[in-house]
Amino acid sequence: LNEFWPQALSNIVWAYSTADEFHPRLFGKVADHIAELDNMQSFRPQALSNIVWAYAKADESYPKLLGKVANQVVELDNLQSFRPQDFSNIVWAY
Repeated sequence: LNEFWPQALSNIVWAYSTADEFHPRLFGKVADHIAELDNMQSFRPQALSNIVWAYAKADESYPKLLGKVANQVVELDNLQSFRPQDFSNIVWAY
């Protein structure tokens, strides 16, 4: 998974959730990979939003992943790059 860009990881879990195709092993691997990253600075707001939305829709609970994303959002200097839909997805997911 190290070769995947953040948007690709986001798109994968988003696509599975959107199609109602839940694959717990895949979701687990992606969640563990993201949770173990040193930082998430390369994750854009839409990727963060889509990731947490996908896990919530799939009813897959990965507290380390959700904590990592939440910490990334609150550590940002400003939230101007977030669109209303990004905020909506994030709030809904938690």
